[in-house]
Amino acid sequence: MLFLKIMNQFNSAPQSLSKEAREGMKQEYIALARELSRVREGFPFPGVHPESYPRLKAAAEEFPEYSAPIDELIGRLKTQGMKVVLSTSDPQSGNIFILPLHSDNIEMDNLFPRHLMIKDDMDKKLRRLIILNKELQ
Repeated sequence: MLFLKIMNQFNSAPQSLSKEAREGMKQEYIALARELSRVREGFPFPGVHPESYPRLKAAAEEFPEYSAPIDELIGRLKTQGMKVVLSTSDPQSGNIFILPLHSDNIEMDNLFPRHLMIKDDMDKKLRRLIILNKELQ
């Protein structure tokens, strides 16, 4: 879980929201993730945000036992598409992952929604998930 803590540092937003506002946003985030996780055909991969890529690459190289090489992961996301997955141990935790469509390996094959680029033509709910993830960090 050290790797998840390191990845959680990326793209952090200021912590200026009230506790109630943060909790409401977290509940919306979890509800959106639950709905998006039911999409069986997956989503097109929009790419990794340019600010996230070097940090993800460095973290994957420093902790190879916790993540697939980022370029390999991006390649699979491009070819397979992606899916939204909630934490299997505690779905209400707010730990939401982006995985290649044909992977179930949350430990090695994950990105957080905030690591994704936002595109004009992407699913509106997926866009909102990314924005909420950035705001909640």
